[in-house]
Amino acid sequence: MKTLTLKLPPLLYKGIKENAAEKGISMERYSIEALEIHNRTHNRKKLAKAFSRASFLVRESSMEINAEWDQLLDD
Repeated sequence: MKTLTLKLPPLLYKGIKENAAEKGISMERYSIEALEIHNRTHNRKKLAKAFSRASFLVRESSMEINAEWDQLLDD
C-alpha cells in the first residue's frame, strides 16, 4: 500500500468523519471506498465515451454493409 496525505476542508473532514462513524468503519476505510467508487464511475464514463466514439466511426461502414445485404436479398 502507498500513503496519501490529504488536506481536507473542515466541512468535508466533518462529513467523512460522521459518515464513517455512521457506517462503523474507519475514516481511512471510508475514504478508500469513496475513491474506489469514484474511480469505477470515472472509468465507466471513459469507456462509454470510447464506445460512443467507436460507434460513430463505424456507423457509415455499417450502413454500407446493410445496404449491400439489402441489395443481395432483393436479388
